[in-house]
This record gives sequence, C-alpha cells and structure tokens, in this order.
Amino acid sequence: MMTGIRKKDIDKIAKALGVLEVRREKDHYWIKLSNPEEGRALILEIYPHIPLGKEKGDLVVVYTNTSHLQLHACSGYVISEDLGEVTFVGEFGDRVSGLVIEKGAACSFYANVKRELLSGDFTKLGIEVMLSSIALSLTEGILEE
Repeated sequence: MMTGIRKKDIDKIAKALGVLEVRREKDHYWIKLSNPEEGRALILEIYPHIPLGKEKGDLVVVYTNTSHLQLHACSGYVISEDLGEVTFVGEFGDRVSGLVIEKGAACSFYANVKRELLSGDFTKLGIEVMLSSIALSLTEGILEE
C-alpha cells in the first residue's frame, strides 16, 4: 500500500493522462485536462497529506463544468496506460470508492462498492453493479489485505 502521493507519483499520473502542464500550488497539485473535440474540460487537484479530521491523508478533487467530486483518504492509485486512465481508490472497511480520470477529460466516481464484488464472476451481477465492479477491479492489487 502506498504511503501518500508524492511528486514522482504526480509526474506518472500526468504522463499517463497526457497532461503537459502541472502546477504546484501552496498545498496541492493542479492538473488541467481538456478535450475540445468533445467539449470537455476537467481540473484535477491532488492534496497530498493534508488534515482530514483527526488524521492526515490524500485528497483528490475533480472539477468539471457540471460537477465537483472529492475522494477523501485516497489510499492509492492505479495507472492503466492501455485505457488511458488513472483510478484513485479509497477504502473503508469492506467498502471501496474509486475516482476514475480519463485522458479524454472524463471522469467516473464509484462509492461504497463492496470489496467482494471486485473479484469473481462479473456476469452474475446486474449491469449497473457490474460496471463499478469491473472499473474498480483494477485496484485489487493495491488494496489492503
């Protein structure tokens, strides 16, 4: 399990997403993705090791024209070069939440997915559940035992 997002992680994330500019702000990294062909833009902010209540952790924030998403206590990320995306994951007991950022300036958020659904036979799940299970199954290798 990773111990926090560092500058070298930011560089890997930016490269995977095809980002040319990453700004280091006072307490976070600022990354802009755009897809003019499809009329999409997305701002990704990553706050490494900041106070989250009584504990410290990583906060991943996404801003789009129509949404504001936050993943608190991010416990890791997985880069998929083939899919052109980065999946940030947070764990709470037997539940997993994930924020998927795509190279084309799109994002998806899955919250409180039962960990047991990340492996096994996806065909036995309803299509609505199957989508989140497949998307977050990429993170299984970094989740705590």
